[in-house]
Amino acid sequence: MQLIIISGRSGSGKSTALNQLEDEGYYCIDNLPVSLLPSLVEKTSSEEFGHFRGTAVCIDARNAWKDLANFGEVMASLPASVNSEVLFLDAQESALIKRFSETRRKHPLSSDSMPLAEAIDKERQLLEPISSAASFVLDTSQMTIYELRDAVKQRLLGAESGSMSLLIQSFGFKRGIPTDADLVFDVRMLPNPHWVKELRLKNGLDAEVREFLEAQTTTAELYLDISSFLDRWLPHYRDSNRSYMTVAIGCTGGQHRSVYLADRLFRHYGGSYPGIHIRHRELQ
Repeated sequence: MQLIIISGRSGSGKSTALNQLEDEGYYCIDNLPVSLLPSLVEKTSSEEFGHFRGTAVCIDARNAWKDLANFGEVMASLPASVNSEVLFLDAQESALIKRFSETRRKHPLSSDSMPLAEAIDKERQLLEPISSAASFVLDTSQMTIYELRDAVKQRLLGAESGSMSLLIQSFGFKRGIPTDADLVFDVRMLPNPHWVKELRLKNGLDAEVREFLEAQTTTAELYLDISSFLDRWLPHYRDSNRSYMTVAIGCTGGQHRSVYLADRLFRHYGGSYPGIHIRHRELQ
């Protein structure tokens, strides 16, 4: 049986992650008390739930604090036949405060005697037993909803047994390095199409931009260096039982150079990694 547990601080994107798993065919429950997890596993292991891909539950600070403290013991009590993974979502406190301010939602732990910032910190302490046991931890501070949904698919659903899910991502340094990047390549030394008037409003997927970049000898040299590095070392990551890998290619604005090289790498590795995905962060 496949069991996925989603947890994390309020405002980090737990509902988005759980909705993604529901769309992927999982039987999903929000705000499950930790103490009921063994009963749920027993129930969903029956034949009547056989048409579901697995079970996914959200466990968060709305639980009784004693239940949260016993999370490790409850997980250890589950049958050996249960294949469980824990995804913990988090974000910088400034990002969480901003999200609550923008949505005007009330934090589940805040009250007249506990302001928002204090409630966010208290929640971190309560969830420590889960975060310390997490299979994956995602910082969603700079992620859009679409990026989070992609990350959930890649981390939890992208790779079949014995294979590795590969995400090639382009981005712009002016918005920061993607928090889920495993390998980062800086391509800002290439000539920038942004300074060519006819190319400024186009991107690295357009033929005119590709032709401009391919006319530069440094483009071919840089692509060869990056692809040679990945050709050599990606198999080692895969052989070490790594189930996912994110390769991020960055330029200044994330419109031209990084998009071109990410797309070229995506096409290069498409035949070697069936679970390959591409994401152009600044084009979304």
